[in-house]
Amino acid sequence: MSPEAGGENRSPETAAAPDAAGFSHPDTLAVLAGRRSGGAELAPALFCATTFRIPSLDAGRRMALDAAESRYYTRNGNPTVAAFEEAMATLEGAEAARAFASGMGAVTGVILGLCSSGDHIVAQRQLYSGTQFLLQSVCPRFGIDVTFVDGAEPGAFQAAVRPGRTMLVFAETPANPRLDLVDLEELGAITGPLTAVDSTFAPPCVTRPLDYGVDISLHSATKGIGGHNDATLGVVSGSADLIASLWGFAVLQGANAAPFDAMNGLRGLRTLAVRVERQSSTAQQLAEALSAHPGVESVRYPGLASHPQHELAQRQMRMFGGLLAFDLAGGHEAGERFVDAAKLAQAATSLGGPETLVTHSASTTHAGLAPEELEAAGIGPGTIRVSVGLEHSDDVVADLLHATELATASFA
Repeated sequence: MSPEAGGENRSPETAAAPDAAGFSHPDTLAVLAGRRSGGAELAPALFCATTFRIPSLDAGRRMALDAAESRYYTRNGNPTVAAFEEAMATLEGAEAARAFASGMGAVTGVILGLCSSGDHIVAQRQLYSGTQFLLQSVCPRFGIDVTFVDGAEPGAFQAAVRPGRTMLVFAETPANPRLDLVDLEELGAITGPLTAVDSTFAPPCVTRPLDYGVDISLHSATKGIGGHNDATLGVVSGSADLIASLWGFAVLQGANAAPFDAMNGLRGLRTLAVRVERQSSTAQQLAEALSAHPGVESVRYPGLASHPQHELAQRQMRMFGGLLAFDLAGGHEAGERFVDAAKLAQAATSLGGPETLVTHSASTTHAGLAPEELEAAGIGPGTIRVSVGLEHSDDVVADLLHATELATASFA
């Protein structure tokens, strides 16, 4: 392959890398995918260049309009970013992917890249607050109508579709922060509008929405996919035609992924499956321990038989993930005490990294919601979200049970 076509110089002694296409397990694909250059390097290569030399005017014209071109201008594409996109598409079972500068960059790119004035969106009430604000505050300014439904209610999405007008059905599963689930098979069966799933809480080693007929899978790859709290990324996966159609808006939007973040995201993918397996195991142990504590009113974790959609979780999740939520007796005061009392677990709003993080949802991730909106989302004054890290499970459980005891001693 010539340099003009984006090829790499390879030593004739360099052995060919294993072909990811010959394997199907997500654990293996996470290790093999995205080795775009075909070189001998095992770590991701960083292309920090913003600009690339154009070999000719004719080539430049082609490159400027090519969604797959990674050596023209980094807002359009970049070799490091393209390797991350290729890896994500492989893991998702998709034809193509587009990386963004953040999860909200990806959400905004999908919603505003697909919908125009006069269009209609169906979305669930149980959403990350940033997505909710975009849908309920920004979309109406552009003449885009949005109907919110209970994503856990069977048939709710389909019932709200307006034939000929609904452009997009948008879901999030498991939903932030109470881990409500959406039936992906039911969602994928909807015909007419495009369907999109924010699967941030369930990376590809847990769930692949496209396997159920969903059109678009998106992630805040800042979270579990990057996995080390050092990359701010979003990514959208789907058919080649769909990603190509989003590419044009994404270039104008300008929320392109930085090469350094894409490199860290690609590095994070290599250990994704083993990290999530460890986090899921600890989260299950923690959820069971909290369920038995008198100061805890309820626990939400898909791996518990008490989760109202446990059977659905067993059908569409390979693992149950490292996120859980619970409600403390004592409301806001108990929540404040809990966050202060935790010693190993740290108070922070992200998730999916090596450190166990605790979040009082009403005060942080969903602080901008009105009381009635918090209630509709199932977020109470004592709701705590936990992102389980990679510490020893006994230490995580002991720390959070101790914090729970101190927080609820006068309320339980």
